[in-house]
Amino acid sequence: MMKNNTNTIVAISTPLSSGAISIVRMSGANAVEIADKVFKTKSGKIPSEFQARMMMLGTFSASEFSEQAMCVVFKAPNSYTGEDVVEFQCHGGVQITKGILATLIKNGARLATPGEFTKQAFINGKMALSDAEGMMDMINAQSDAEIRAGYNLLSGNLSKCAFDAQNELVDILSELEVSFDYPEETIEYITKNNAKERLKKLHQKIEDVLKTSSAGQMIKNGVNVAIVGKPNVGKSSLLNRLLGDEKAIVTPIAGTTRDIIEGSFSINGLRFNLYDTAGIHETDDQIEKIGVDKAKNIIKSADIILFVKDTKEESDEDKKVKNLLETHKHIKLINKADKLKNYKNNGDILYVSAINGTGIESLTQKLYDMACEDKQMEGGLTIANQRHIDALTRACSSIHDAIDNIDNFTLDLITIDLNMAYSALGEITGNTTSEEIIDAIFSKFCLGK
Repeated sequence: MMKNNTNTIVAISTPLSSGAISIVRMSGANAVEIADKVFKTKSGKIPSEFQARMMMLGTFSASEFSEQAMCVVFKAPNSYTGEDVVEFQCHGGVQITKGILATLIKNGARLATPGEFTKQAFINGKMALSDAEGMMDMINAQSDAEIRAGYNLLSGNLSKCAFDAQNELVDILSELEVSFDYPEETIEYITKNNAKERLKKLHQKIEDVLKTSSAGQMIKNGVNVAIVGKPNVGKSSLLNRLLGDEKAIVTPIAGTTRDIIEGSFSINGLRFNLYDTAGIHETDDQIEKIGVDKAKNIIKSADIILFVKDTKEESDEDKKVKNLLETHKHIKLINKADKLKNYKNNGDILYVSAINGTGIESLTQKLYDMACEDKQMEGGLTIANQRHIDALTRACSSIHDAIDNIDNFTLDLITIDLNMAYSALGEITGNTTSEEIIDAIFSKFCLGK
């Protein structure tokens, strides 16, 4: 583990703009001492005399001005970073906030690097590395599902799983070490059998967590949905209806959309990324050809495709589009249901109207069901971070190798696989992660976090 940094760090923790309040946060061994130099209540109390976690009103004496502000002290180790922390809440003016920051730096603090407060929390054992990454996922979330997944990570669900697995590996390794000292054949046989059964159970637990990665990746990245069909079947109108916004230009003229138009919306908290494509058809227009080629490429990368027609009958152009979708998950739609008299939805075809909204609720439900049909979506722990997926996969592989080899190799060779599994799991908890990786993770945080 890296040595603790004894510097006192400071940063603005709220967006730098005009608003109701701004928060300036300071952490480190000298945080309270620095605060004593600049802040005093009306009765003359200074921060070192404050009751911990009690907000106090007073005057902040900046280098160029005085500001009526609030101050709260969090004493180590009962703070976010595990160090003494002082926070100032001031009026939200840009110059006021900058002036307070500059005054604290002038009195001995230094400007924090991005993510340094959370990095200190990790170093001081206040959270595991995956917990910190969960916080970052919550901050960057674009859907309710992403917030829930980030919160599960922040709450320590993954780190607890990894810590428990590491502890189990340590116990098994300890038993194997004992058998080295007592190499009788009977003891080694019993030890091997016991270790194999425990490793099988551990392998299954990690595999069960890994099974959530498909859902996790979908939650993190959203579900990519391409809207395809021949020209002038209402693809852009459908995009606008689903987004609830006039994102795409709609005209009666065929071929209005020549490039990919994108937008996102949520269904049950899950983000769907829509791609309105150019009508797929034969054309001599060079610009339209580029649009058609882009549409075909979008089909290849989409998770779900909405195949839009405007009549039940299939034209030659419809058939050509349909042929592109044979190996892809797709929903067949007949748009412009507002112009039809007799129609009935069935399992293969949905009738919708982008104009008046007919069938849109059924469409969104089918989109959600199709996205989730082969995913574990219980709402608990889901693995979305590729770094975590890689670490768990390597741990699983090493444990699997140990199980396969335990009857054919000496125990000292089996411990190599188990130590590799322990190290891989430690990349999640942070207890075996290199300093370079830790620095790279926290550098992605915003300043003041």
